[in-house]
Amino acid sequence: MLRDIIVDPYFPDCPIRNILSRISDRWSMLILYTLDGKDTAMRYSDICAAIPDISQKMLTVALRNLEADGLVLRQAYAEIPPRVEYCITERGKSLMPHINSLIEWALANLADILNDRKKYSSNKNH
Repeated sequence: MLRDIIVDPYFPDCPIRNILSRISDRWSMLILYTLDGKDTAMRYSDICAAIPDISQKMLTVALRNLEADGLVLRQAYAEIPPRVEYCITERGKSLMPHINSLIEWALANLADILNDRKKYSSNKNH
């Protein structure tokens, strides 16, 4: 069952609420980044191994949401045991330059941000 088809019922056409809220959760960008870095489709277990701190439940939820948004393609094979593979779609690939820019920005600014957080926290305690 897919949840959050419309993230905010009061603003159903707002791209910030309806698109960014789906990809800015804790896992979606990591999953897209992981899939984009591969030349071939990945099995569920390979994605789980590439993001070791994600639970199976959260990986399943995030993959379903990404699939529902057309960012990830799920391919199930009628084999024994069953095999399911995921790959990033063209729409997902078109999002990756923006995600990669955000990653570059985060890497360039992480040390300063962590330092500012530390300063802020110590000032709040005084």
